[in-house]
Amino acid sequence: MLWACILLPQLALDGVLRRHPQPERPLALVTGPAQKRVLAAVNPAAARAGLHAGQALAAAYALLSDFATVEYDTDEVARWRDFLAAWAYRYSSQVGIVFEDAIVLEIQASLSLFGPWPHFERRLREDLVALGFSHRIAVAPTARAAWLLADTHDGLALTQASILDNTLARVPVAHARLDAKTAQALHAMGLRRLGQLFAAPRASLLQRFGSGLLDHLDRMRGIAPDPFPLYRPPDRFDLRLELPYDVEYSQALLFPLRRMTADLAAFLTGRDGGVQRFVLHLEHEDHPDTTVVVGLLAAERDPALLFELARGRLEQARIPAPVRGFRLIAEELPPFVPAGRELFDERASQAVPWTTLRERLRARLGDDAVYALAPADDHRPEQAWRRMPLPMALPSAIEAAPRPTWLLHRPIPLRDSSLRIVTGPERVESGWWDGGDIRRDYYVVQTSSGQRAWAYRGVGESDTPFMLHGWFA
Repeated sequence: MLWACILLPQLALDGVLRRHPQPERPLALVTGPAQKRVLAAVNPAAARAGLHAGQALAAAYALLSDFATVEYDTDEVARWRDFLAAWAYRYSSQVGIVFEDAIVLEIQASLSLFGPWPHFERRLREDLVALGFSHRIAVAPTARAAWLLADTHDGLALTQASILDNTLARVPVAHARLDAKTAQALHAMGLRRLGQLFAAPRASLLQRFGSGLLDHLDRMRGIAPDPFPLYRPPDRFDLRLELPYDVEYSQALLFPLRRMTADLAAFLTGRDGGVQRFVLHLEHEDHPDTTVVVGLLAAERDPALLFELARGRLEQARIPAPVRGFRLIAEELPPFVPAGRELFDERASQAVPWTTLRERLRARLGDDAVYALAPADDHRPEQAWRRMPLPMALPSAIEAAPRPTWLLHRPIPLRDSSLRIVTGPERVESGWWDGGDIRRDYYVVQTSSGQRAWAYRGVGESDTPFMLHGWFA
């Protein structure tokens, strides 16, 4: 097996910055009790001003009076790690989140699908940059070794088990992913590199440090198995963002909405599925949540399309109070079936597929404004069609007389002295049961200007003028 580790050195900070409207301004994550607040992480702008992790909040304000603070939330960190595991699931069926600051995925079986490791690695990094997460990546025959090497050698790909021990032997003990107390004790004993630790008597190490140290080393080297539960994507997507300030207009919600729909699309791609319905919850302080339902007629997962549809629904929603939180919940996640394409697709580059156009129109105009037409069981032209909700199955082809694509709301006299009858008559006699009885002989006629029209006369009225009822395309 071959494991890739994606180390996430500032996962908590990235989770905040990627949804913050002004990530370029100084910002710090804060943790600790009320009496001793300290900085857990800082962004580059804050670091340039002298702020750093572990610094007391009061000392930070003495250096920089104007910087944003966000509470460090361990649950939020776990949610982002799960989100990235769902993203990684698109590349491997074996994904692990056993390490707090990293995810690991088995890539040996995926190389035949995604190409050699340099191409595969480039693709992973491009995705992570687009998602907004800083990262370090390393590959090794064991997940634990990849986790260790990602911290010390970003980009290292150790694909042969035979050189694993030699590579690990040069790693400093201080970077061996040991607890601080054990690392300090080994340093005091003169053990500076893992190679020295590998050569030390196991019995002495066991007596001094217990079985935990040896288990860690053996699992890292592949001497002992390293079982850990594999990630399985959930059947529900739930993402909530706490807004940094009250929002009163839907336009200000478009920035977090774009990020949320992009995250939804990444989640769906990871589980090879689509979404057919999701709900936006606008949270207010002293008012019930405002819900905006985004329903689709078919499963989709394109991030641009999901954002555009959600924006159309959101802009139509009435916001009764300032918005404090934003939440997206998707529970209807059917399989995704890509649209069929011809091998030599001659469609213009700017053309929009019908399914995409349909969803855009429904989002902009409303569900009732876009509908299908289906034939009705009535021969009267005015009653021959009925509205049907989308989507609808196409009716089977039936043999029928020609009908115009443009039917007038009411017939009008066709005044043309040079009409030529092309086909007809076709008699339509119906409607006696509802008081709308008609008896007409319909003709396809050609006008003096070359247009084709659908016109009729009353039965037996050969000398009366034609009544125009429709035009053929």
